[in-house]
Amino acid sequence: MNLSRRNFIKKAGATLIAVPFAPLLTNMSNNSIDEKPLDIHLFSKHLQFLDIKEAAEVAAELGFNGLDLTVRPKGHVLPEHAITDLPKAIEDIKSVGSFCKMITTAITDINNSYDLDIIKTAAQQNVQFYRMNWYKYHEGLTMEKSIAIYQEQIKNLGEINKQHNIIGCYQNHAGTKVGASYWEINQILDSVDLDYFGVQYDIRHAMVDGGLSWENGLKLLNDKIQTIVLKDYKWAKIDGKYKVINVPIGEGMVDFNKYFKLLKSYGLNPPTSLHLEYDLGGAEKGKRDIKVDKKVVFDAMKKDLNTIQKLWKEA
Repeated sequence: MNLSRRNFIKKAGATLIAVPFAPLLTNMSNNSIDEKPLDIHLFSKHLQFLDIKEAAEVAAELGFNGLDLTVRPKGHVLPEHAITDLPKAIEDIKSVGSFCKMITTAITDINNSYDLDIIKTAAQQNVQFYRMNWYKYHEGLTMEKSIAIYQEQIKNLGEINKQHNIIGCYQNHAGTKVGASYWEINQILDSVDLDYFGVQYDIRHAMVDGGLSWENGLKLLNDKIQTIVLKDYKWAKIDGKYKVINVPIGEGMVDFNKYFKLLKSYGLNPPTSLHLEYDLGGAEKGKRDIKVDKKVVFDAMKKDLNTIQKLWKEA
């Protein structure tokens, strides 16, 4: 039985011998997933006060499997320098015993030469996944027409990805851009080869935007998930208005127990990017100069990492 590359990566927790009988051996697959910790990569945005090699060293020392490297404007690697700087960055990461299987970019269109440079160079360096930028609805067009335009752009990106053997991801994101709703995500991926383009599923944004319907969203998109993002939040009343406040993992409203149980039930143990968007003296925003001691940031990263693995094991 030939597994698609997408399903092989997503369901690596299942033993290969079980693959021909997968429909009959769901429990065996889930047991394997239960025993395997999440493959967690630290979003390098939060270490942009360090150079790439230092960031990779910190990630490795804290126990992360690698870095989710920023390759975008104001990132660790700038798009216009990707051809020369991305290979150097990957080498620096490897030199300290860390890995880079996923990057975060501002890619949107194959007609952008920098976007193509990043895809080709990342693939040459054995990066497996890239997250693209978010699309905005076009002024003067219906939402349906905007979706149709972006379906074509993502289809074209998927074709380039196939040529270079890399997978693109679109992150669901609360707000008014394309992809806040899980139905929008499902639509824009309608015409792409899902072996080479899928979802970077963000449970925090899914719950902020979807409220009680996030389980339906996960059910709809689970077979399209390539990578996931983990972070937490709560609603708080500030100056008389309710706002979303980012908090450490396990201290907010994300139901990680139910979420992780559902992931396991779908046979998913995808590569994971940890984001820390609560107050860390500017590190949460990717600042080059931060207003707290570095140890405060490192301790927060370690705490969130430990909490995630504990929650995953208990789910």
